[in-house]
Amino acid sequence: MWPGKTWAPLFAIAGLTLVVANFRSGMGAQLGAARLLYGMGRSNALPKSFFGAIEPIRGIRHNNVFFVGAVSLMGAFSLDYDLGAEMLNFGALIAFMGVNAAALVRYYIREPQRKMMNLILPVLRFAVCLLLWLNLSRTAQIAGSIWMAAGIAFGAWKTRGFRGELVNFDIPAA
Repeated sequence: MWPGKTWAPLFAIAGLTLVVANFRSGMGAQLGAARLLYGMGRSNALPKSFFGAIEPIRGIRHNNVFFVGAVSLMGAFSLDYDLGAEMLNFGALIAFMGVNAAALVRYYIREPQRKMMNLILPVLRFAVCLLLWLNLSRTAQIAGSIWMAAGIAFGAWKTRGFRGELVNFDIPAA
């Protein structure tokens, strides 16, 4: 039991702090995603005319900011919190499994002097991520698989069956 009304202002302050922190976190994520899309547009991984454009007066990537905002708004209205979090975890766990598989190949399989730690740690981390990934909800696995398949299909289309150059890593002229 809480000791009287003395704590009521602290709950209001904590609630306001959480609202401000979530707003700032969301804005940071939106601007970070806009910057990522700009880099992908600038290197022709996405259509340069839209994603690689900078607004001339203020120098911001306004197309990307509005695009990320629109996608976020659609997601906020169409997904519940649990499914959104699980879809985020779907992608993150796939990425972590890829990193650990790459570490296994680089530091154990291709290494002339094979150390057991370079085998055990990546395999163990991969297994943990796989176990977590397998325990996501069926809906998140289906939605994440559709989203991943769309990305792979776009990459295949963009590179003409993964035979062309996907991304140009050269620094473009200003």
